[in-house]
Amino acid sequence: MSCTNTEYSTDSPLNREPPVKELVSQFLTPGKISYDRNHGPIPHLSADTHTVKIDGLVTTPLRLSIHDLATQFPQHEVLCALECAGNRRHTMRTMLKEVEGIDWGDAAVMNCKWKGPRLGDVLRRAGVQEARPGSGLHVAFSSYQVECQEDKWFGGSVKLERGLDEDMDVILALEMNDSPLEPNHGYPVRVVLPGIAGARWVKWLDRITVQEQESTNFYQRRDYKVLPEEAVDRDAAEPFWDRTPAMSEVSINSVVAVPEDNETVPLNKSGKLEVKGYAVPQGSDGPVTKVQVAGDGGKNWVDAQIGNSGPDVPNGNRARKWCWVLWRAEVIVEKGTGKEVVSRAFDAGGNEQSEHTQWNLRGVGYSGYGRARNLTIQ
Repeated sequence: MSCTNTEYSTDSPLNREPPVKELVSQFLTPGKISYDRNHGPIPHLSADTHTVKIDGLVTTPLRLSIHDLATQFPQHEVLCALECAGNRRHTMRTMLKEVEGIDWGDAAVMNCKWKGPRLGDVLRRAGVQEARPGSGLHVAFSSYQVECQEDKWFGGSVKLERGLDEDMDVILALEMNDSPLEPNHGYPVRVVLPGIAGARWVKWLDRITVQEQESTNFYQRRDYKVLPEEAVDRDAAEPFWDRTPAMSEVSINSVVAVPEDNETVPLNKSGKLEVKGYAVPQGSDGPVTKVQVAGDGGKNWVDAQIGNSGPDVPNGNRARKWCWVLWRAEVIVEKGTGKEVVSRAFDAGGNEQSEHTQWNLRGVGYSGYGRARNLTIQ
């Protein structure tokens, strides 16, 4: 099932993020400035011939074409942020302790409109019944199109009840921002798992399996886990891989995008510093309800103004449950060097962003205060 028409390579996959200032310039992230995270080449597949197999603990195994997915099921649209599990690794590395992994800044996230059939509708076509909470069943997603750095294929999984729950908005996306997916975003079909770390949003999807255990893929079992702090190196980490749960829901997070670290910036006519950024809710607890900013490192907070998302974005908590907010604030900062601005977010589920989060060897899941450090204020 592998693909011969590929870009990049297993040794040199495409991994990049945009300038964070550019990222927050618009509510919906266009493909041209989105981040990319890959563990192998990018396959170029044909929607005319590509199929998705649905198997495992189903009564009616299926093999569906892209045409089938687009025409035989109601199409569902969901607006949500996709965040890399390693987003903000640089902050963990520089503020806490050295970690292993790509040195992601604050821009390994994108906010997009996705469209395709609900996963639950596809699974019910295959004869899957509702999963009781605690049933222990999983739905695993796989792509066998290209070989990865650490495995022959790429896969991830979530609990079956989440995949079947319409309120979780899990879809098999055929479109992003009203256009067909681009090859680097998983064309012709990828999984969209709102509120879940990007590592589980399998691209170039070709198999969905209902099974009694989570995905056996390397990237589910041996990576993307918040290991305990005593796992200080690879040898020390070894006993913890099997007993540490795989990352699933993302943490509440906010980022200061303007200004950036080490910038020299003037105060405005009001004698204050203009600050901008984004914030995402925790897992399924969205939307973000408030962002606060402080110009003195976190002693005195002011409420940020949450921006208007535009006429194309529906109103209401349900429509905005999974997406980011863009915010701006004016804060008092004393003139001089070595100044710091911090941000923190709050969501509808009552979660509040903390000052720091746990150090871990792989540097994943960092969600401490958003920060612009070492500023020179004029």
